[in-house]
Amino acid sequence: MKEVTTIQIEKPVLDELKRAKQYPRQTYSEAILNLTKIAKACRLKNQYDEFLHKIQQEKMKELWDNKEDEDWEHA
Repeated sequence: MKEVTTIQIEKPVLDELKRAKQYPRQTYSEAILNLTKIAKACRLKNQYDEFLHKIQQEKMKELWDNKEDEDWEHA
């Protein structure tokens, strides 16, 4: 038999959880598990986006901060 527990949540949170269900007979455990999977995927995507942004910052600085561009600004 699976272990189960009881958690307390506020009524507005329960209402949001009801709206987040994918189908009417979906259990709250299934809905919460699905939401946690989505949250993990979003976190991983954000980490990847931040990594790319850092790499791009260095390359853009290299491309934009150069002597040739400065010469054109003062021409």
